[in-house]
Amino acid sequence: MAFMEKPSAGKLLLDDTVPLTAVIETSQSLQSHTVRAARLEGRADLKSILLYLQVIRRYSDFDMLNNSLLISGLNLPLPPKKLIGNMDREFIAERQKGLQAYLNFLTQHHILSSCELVKKFLDTNNYSANYTEIALQQVSMFFRSDPKWEVVEPLKEIGWRLRKRYFLVKNKEQPKDRQVLSWVDLGPDKFLSDKDLQSIMKLIPSLAHPYICPVTFASTSESSALVIRTFNEKGTLRDHICKVKPKEPFLKKYCNPKKIQGLEHQQIRTYGRQVLETLKFLHDKGFPYGHLHASNILIEDNVCKLLDIENSLLGLPSYYRPFVTQFRKIHTTESIDVYSFGHLLYEMTYGRPPDTIPVDQFPSAPYTSVVSVLQSILSTEACKAGMPTVITSKLKEALKSSKECLEKRLQEEQRAIHQHRRLTRAQSHHGSGASSPPTCPSSPTPPSAPGIYLLKILFCTHLTDY
Repeated sequence: MAFMEKPSAGKLLLDDTVPLTAVIETSQSLQSHTVRAARLEGRADLKSILLYLQVIRRYSDFDMLNNSLLISGLNLPLPPKKLIGNMDREFIAERQKGLQAYLNFLTQHHILSSCELVKKFLDTNNYSANYTEIALQQVSMFFRSDPKWEVVEPLKEIGWRLRKRYFLVKNKEQPKDRQVLSWVDLGPDKFLSDKDLQSIMKLIPSLAHPYICPVTFASTSESSALVIRTFNEKGTLRDHICKVKPKEPFLKKYCNPKKIQGLEHQQIRTYGRQVLETLKFLHDKGFPYGHLHASNILIEDNVCKLLDIENSLLGLPSYYRPFVTQFRKIHTTESIDVYSFGHLLYEMTYGRPPDTIPVDQFPSAPYTSVVSVLQSILSTEACKAGMPTVITSKLKEALKSSKECLEKRLQEEQRAIHQHRRLTRAQSHHGSGASSPPTCPSSPTPPSAPGIYLLKILFCTHLTDY
């Protein structure tokens, strides 16, 4: 599909974060091999329409998939091969149990369940497209319209989204500067009109904030989006934690990293504060983010910079959506950001994501003060009762009062200056002598605004020497 091509009518936009469930129902022997029929269940779209498909697979298909997934470094529970006696009924039944356990492992693993290899193995009907080829076609269309850009190399599978592709590019006018071009299909949560989306995306490069990674170029078509931003050789915060190379495949980097290391206390304090300030900035602007995780944060000179702020505009589901959908109290983009911050703080502290969610028993932490913040976000009680609010009603009133006092003092001073100028002009006009200017009316001293939201206060209370 070309970059400006319109998607076909009635095209179903799948939510790729929805985990599929596969149940092996029957096994049938055919000559020298055994065929297994699995029932596949999942949601077809946001309307929660269940889909039921039957998938036919041989053991050799499982073996081929397993070989492709070995890059993850995980100990995958695929039953071993058996050359003699593999048609025995008892063996077939036992192997079916083993293959079912294997499927359960894949579909319940947060990263593997959403990877392209597993999706195509389980659901060839909906995941038969060659997304790399589609991306290349659309990027080529873009280059023809803007020839100053040139591909240096494709960055294969460095991200987790199966409908997103990355390319290292350069501007021919600045050939030494490397940038990253990302192409992605629009997602199921895209609710802006094409016109509004295009207008907002054109404004993205003008967004300036010290903790947001700047965008060089952004554009959308009726089916996809293309964004260019500066390439960082040192990679993301998760690359730093896992001690991996940024250009390696996502499965290899993060499924089972060998050299994980949590951050120093000062780094947690600094990065946590910077992330919270950025989230507050976006929330105050009414800009939904919802895509906070360690792979969406660059580190430059001890400064965090958030990536992919355009994701929510493009309708892309969140990395943590499979977790968020389990808790009805986490139902706003603001609460999703707070919940995601809990995952981020856990990863910065322990060097790895939590094994299960919710978390009620936290491992012993080198910085015990962090645990209280984590409990307020990731515990069973927090997940069921709701995330810490962004700004409490008391803080809202204090901020409102401070704002009103600030504006009142400014207006009174402007009024006094205006009156003084009028009086001076009148005196000059009548030729009278100069007189002392009128005293500016007194104004109340505005109370200092808290300026940070509740979670940030909690974070700072436990992690800084306030």
